[in-house]
Amino acid sequence: MTEPVSPQGADDGADAGSGATHEPVMLARVVELLAPALTHDGATLVDGTLGLGGHTAAVLEACPTARVVGIDRDPAALERAGARLASYGDRFTGVHATYDQLADVLDDLGLRTVDAVLLDLGVSSMQLDRLDRGFAYRADSPLDMRMDPTGGVTAADVLNTYDAKDLSRVLSHFGEEKFARRIAEAVVRERATEPFASSGRLVELLYDVIPAPARRTGGHPAKRTFQALRMEVNDELGGLGRVLPAALEAVGVGGRVVVESYHSLEDRLVKRAFSAATTSTAPHDLPVVPPELEPSMVAVTRGAEQADPAERATNPRAASVRLRAVERVRPTGSSRSQQRAPGGAR
Repeated sequence: MTEPVSPQGADDGADAGSGATHEPVMLARVVELLAPALTHDGATLVDGTLGLGGHTAAVLEACPTARVVGIDRDPAALERAGARLASYGDRFTGVHATYDQLADVLDDLGLRTVDAVLLDLGVSSMQLDRLDRGFAYRADSPLDMRMDPTGGVTAADVLNTYDAKDLSRVLSHFGEEKFARRIAEAVVRERATEPFASSGRLVELLYDVIPAPARRTGGHPAKRTFQALRMEVNDELGGLGRVLPAALEAVGVGGRVVVESYHSLEDRLVKRAFSAATTSTAPHDLPVVPPELEPSMVAVTRGAEQADPAERATNPRAASVRLRAVERVRPTGSSRSQQRAPGGAR
């Protein structure tokens, strides 16, 4: 189910053909939150959204005795991150998997628990910059949008096979698109003449369907539709709903889970999972709370943290980030949270 990946391939975090590098959002703060859990020999972080390896590289530098298991569903990202991190040797292990396969990845690597889990949600800069992947609306390209291009449905499949009701639901729920029904009906009408294959044709339709006054506010008129299609194609909310309990269970006492989300629906799922883990299950009128009813986790951040104005001004992706972190303070009944794994991880 999971496939270890060797550190080889293209070089560093620069965008292919552009020379641009991508600074992960709130990088210093993320490392600051993870570091206390990664100070002992053999401490292990799972970077569930490896991307180009920016977070992993910063952690390996800041925590010289730690190691990182980097998970990504995109083979191209794994290849490039592997090359970037090759100098760290066996302190880095790349795995081709989706992050909701976290428990399987740990089992395959013989790890009962780890010391920290990081999830930086949404689409990566590399995927946006690769115009042939269809994530961006600024240039005409095939309507793919799969984070793992080796399988699964594409954005074109969604546009060409969903009925108007289901397509409207996707656009409204994931994209919060006010004109979802109008767009869905137009797509169904136009695909009867010719199936959708390119992002350029979809963008043209959106310009035609969305009223001019609405196009002048709220960013590019295609932004919400492209976001919705991407989230549907990659089952992003479903995967997040599955990985959060697995991540919370995976860390031992003293371990931390850190999540960066960029969409209100993502942050709502994270907030709900973290709130449940940090809330006592004892009745409110119980005078003394027995240890078994105390919460197993405590919040490390006060609510959701945001990027500072300086970072928001220089990095557009930072504008919508919400950062939350929790730490395990007592084991649960699960075998993972109670044991120390080989090599130092709890």
